[in-house]
Amino acid sequence: MKRICVVVAALAVTLSASAQSKSFTLGKWVEVQNAILKELNRSYVDSLEVGRIERAGIDAMLEALDPYTVYVPEEEQEDFQMMLSNTYGGIGAVIYKMDINGNVVINEPYANSPAARAGLRCGDEIETIDGLTTHGLTSQESSERMRGKPGTTVVFRVKKLRAGDGWKAGETIEVPVTRERIVLPSISYVGMLNEKDGYILLDKFTDGVGQGIRDAYYKLKAQGMQRVVLDLRGNGGGLMNEAVNIVSLFVPKGSLVVSAKGRNAASEATYKTITDPIDTEIPILVLVDGGSASASEIVSGALQDYDRATIVGTRTYGKGLVQSIRPLPYNGQLKVTTAKYYTPSGRCVQAIDYSNRKDDGSVGYIPDSLTHSFTTAHGRTVKDGGGITPDFEVKAHKYSRLTYSLVYSGILEQYALEYVRKHASIPAVEDFHFDEFENFIAFAADKEFDYRSSGRALYDQMKKELEEDGLTEAMAGELDALRKSLEMDKETFLRLKKDEIIPFIEEEIVVRYYFQEAGAKIRIRYDEQLAKALEMPAISY
Repeated sequence: MKRICVVVAALAVTLSASAQSKSFTLGKWVEVQNAILKELNRSYVDSLEVGRIERAGIDAMLEALDPYTVYVPEEEQEDFQMMLSNTYGGIGAVIYKMDINGNVVINEPYANSPAARAGLRCGDEIETIDGLTTHGLTSQESSERMRGKPGTTVVFRVKKLRAGDGWKAGETIEVPVTRERIVLPSISYVGMLNEKDGYILLDKFTDGVGQGIRDAYYKLKAQGMQRVVLDLRGNGGGLMNEAVNIVSLFVPKGSLVVSAKGRNAASEATYKTITDPIDTEIPILVLVDGGSASASEIVSGALQDYDRATIVGTRTYGKGLVQSIRPLPYNGQLKVTTAKYYTPSGRCVQAIDYSNRKDDGSVGYIPDSLTHSFTTAHGRTVKDGGGITPDFEVKAHKYSRLTYSLVYSGILEQYALEYVRKHASIPAVEDFHFDEFENFIAFAADKEFDYRSSGRALYDQMKKELEEDGLTEAMAGELDALRKSLEMDKETFLRLKKDEIIPFIEEEIVVRYYFQEAGAKIRIRYDEQLAKALEMPAISY
């Protein structure tokens, strides 16, 4: 007994010393940092922007941890809340500004938004916002002036694209719009793919989305749905409790969905379903890819662990970290990683090891040698440490470098606006097919964008490296022959990639007449990965 008391006392001393050491280290570096800042403020040769330096220091400190631990000062709270809730105060329209010295163009008003109800249409040009010219403003600056507290009014001077609602084409009018709380849809499409497959496209896990999935289920069930397809591709996550709410719809009440484990007891928690399910038998097909992360992985991982859904696509991102919001002085906030989450089988999907950085500060993926095997409810083997591996791998279509360039350079967006100017209406989405590709080629041929093929881009990079090595003269003949074989004029390359470009053009056009849901319908029309996924057999026992 005496020996046990001695051991306990020694352990207490050790723990106390460890706590004191951590406190001393923290106090030391806070004191050093303050001393450096004060000395810089007193002695540095130029005037000191203390706020900028401190913010840079905070960002650098947090960046050394992981990408998800971030400082949010008071002035960034609105954007932060928009990210969390998918809402903001404004008029509900996407704008476009090709020329900083030109007008703001209404690119796409949201369905039933204040902008749409006020008569703002795609292609309308905003000359002033509350009497201040838009010339010289960036898109971001223009957007900030259009946003504001719900209930307030913003007045635009607008040059109308076409006649309608009592206005003449080209007429300049004053349009007052009362701002509202704009809620961006997290479920962007719900519909039947065929006679038996109901389809739900979930973009983000925001507040209330679990109820939205419930409503979508009943809507599709009434239309004859026999299998539900939940599309989580590109869904980067959101609120953990909404992931739990979605899983709750399809597994028995009281089932474990996810557990969180951190450094201390306060960070640990288990999340179980607390409501009765709506359907524990309907087959579920979940689509995932490398953009599916966090809450998407909680849903797909839990349904896979219970053998409740067939997971199809490609391996998910692998974000198994939980963030919490902590208040800071001066109305700031710290979004801090406090735990790792684990699926019902016990696996953590975290793929990147931020705790063990390389000598250069970079991070790497958790090696296969350190992963562990787990079993699902019916004994299938699943692994941790690298996202959710689908039950059936189905890869997405790989697009050419040219198509990506057309998207990212804004050429397709510009063409869609040009198309809207020339077409007062288009057929219904189901009947619309773009048949003016030669017109698009003529439009794109006059625009500046990088139309090189992947091979030509690699050639240019190789030639640059050969120049650095002084080898271009010695290899001049070979390089010239290779360049000629890779060369292709813009129009020829566009015609060659016509079939993969047209779906993007159709999507850009239809959303400007029929809003975002129409764009989802066009994507489904050409979605090869979805079509193959529907052919996969269900996981059954």
